[in-house]
Amino acid sequence: MKLPKTRSPRLLPAALVAIAAGSACTTVQGVRTSEPEPDVRVSVGPVPETDRAGADPDAVRLDEVRGVWVVRTTLTSREQVLRMVRETHEAGFNTLLVQVRGRADAYYRSLYEPRAVQLQDADEEFDPLQLVLEEAHERGMKVHAWVVAQLVWGLSPLPEDPGHLVNVHPDWLAVPRGLAQDLYDVSPWDPVYRRRLHQWAVENGTRVEGLFASPGHPEVTRRLVNVVEDLLLRYPLDGIHLDYIRYPSPDFDYSRRTLEAFRAFAGRQSPPGRTSSLDARVQAGDVTAWARENPELWDRYRESQVTATLEAVRRVVDRAPGDPALTAAVFADPVDALRGRFQDWTEWLNGQLVDAVAPMAYTPDDERFADLMEAARRADRTGGGRVWAGVGIYQTDLAGAVRKVSLARAAGAAGFILFSYDWATSEGSRAEGTPYLDELARRTFPGREPRR
Repeated sequence: MKLPKTRSPRLLPAALVAIAAGSACTTVQGVRTSEPEPDVRVSVGPVPETDRAGADPDAVRLDEVRGVWVVRTTLTSREQVLRMVRETHEAGFNTLLVQVRGRADAYYRSLYEPRAVQLQDADEEFDPLQLVLEEAHERGMKVHAWVVAQLVWGLSPLPEDPGHLVNVHPDWLAVPRGLAQDLYDVSPWDPVYRRRLHQWAVENGTRVEGLFASPGHPEVTRRLVNVVEDLLLRYPLDGIHLDYIRYPSPDFDYSRRTLEAFRAFAGRQSPPGRTSSLDARVQAGDVTAWARENPELWDRYRESQVTATLEAVRRVVDRAPGDPALTAAVFADPVDALRGRFQDWTEWLNGQLVDAVAPMAYTPDDERFADLMEAARRADRTGGGRVWAGVGIYQTDLAGAVRKVSLARAAGAAGFILFSYDWATSEGSRAEGTPYLDELARRTFPGREPRR
């Protein structure tokens, strides 16, 4: 495997080193509103007085990343963008992860993705990403383009735009195991194909967020690489932040193309007698026989497809001017991420494929959060400074969020990212009766006074 250029432990510019937790973008178990998913596996018990990393929980790095995920709903008007940058800056945040590719659409000027439907009433000259960059950079803030990689549509009715990926390339879509037999001989361009996939997603909405493009399809990887390259050539970004860089679950992808590609891969490693036997079963209608009879190889194959996609993006980022960072939102539990989503972020981190990870440690429980931060600390064998703690503030009250920032610091995280700005300035502020971001900053940022 070709690795990217070696980077020093000080991988990111001062305000950019870190980790996040769990679907953007990404994601731990559960279903999230539009991006990182909550971890519903909550443990009970007191948090030890002494932190397990041995760090001073009150110590704050001078280069600490203090970031927010900004969901695409905030990017639909100039007024909202200006307000977002102003509020986050005045509260003391230094990093914005801005969702510019939500569901295979664009909140920027794109050569590849259609302009988001949510921008149809905005002035044609309005470029949300360009405005964020101008306003944030003027204030010394970092801006990362948050790119949703594999999730290309949600659970709402199928897109009407004929140029949308789901309509132009239905053959790129991942198929659940439950539909493998039914769709094996159906043309992806038959409207029935998309309808069945969408119907299955809606009926299983507690387990899947929508329609996914298959990481095993080379054209899916090529599209993602083109999107990232286009962003880096058009905009002075500080980084690319990938979300949903994974499979939805072990139930995917059982599309005919992927099953045939796996048969070719596994067939080279199987004795002739076994190969002919499995081929005969497929011909007789048992279309998942190769995957079922080679479970470990099938898992490794899917894991390799996700990693290969990331490697391709890494190469593009390394060629870009300005040394932008490549980060990823990941399932916070590294074992669950690997086994449940084929997302081997521990090896991504230590193999220099990403400059930082953001484990989405979304849980209301402090002990569970501390456990996930400790797991992330141990996973980073490169010397530290490459984990941003993803805090799901919507799952707890303000006091709970403040405690989690302290726990992330105690675990040695290089910073934290809140999910999300949008929740903080709506439900969060209403629940607390005060501007949420200002109050959190007052309690967690040294020397911070309330804004008058």
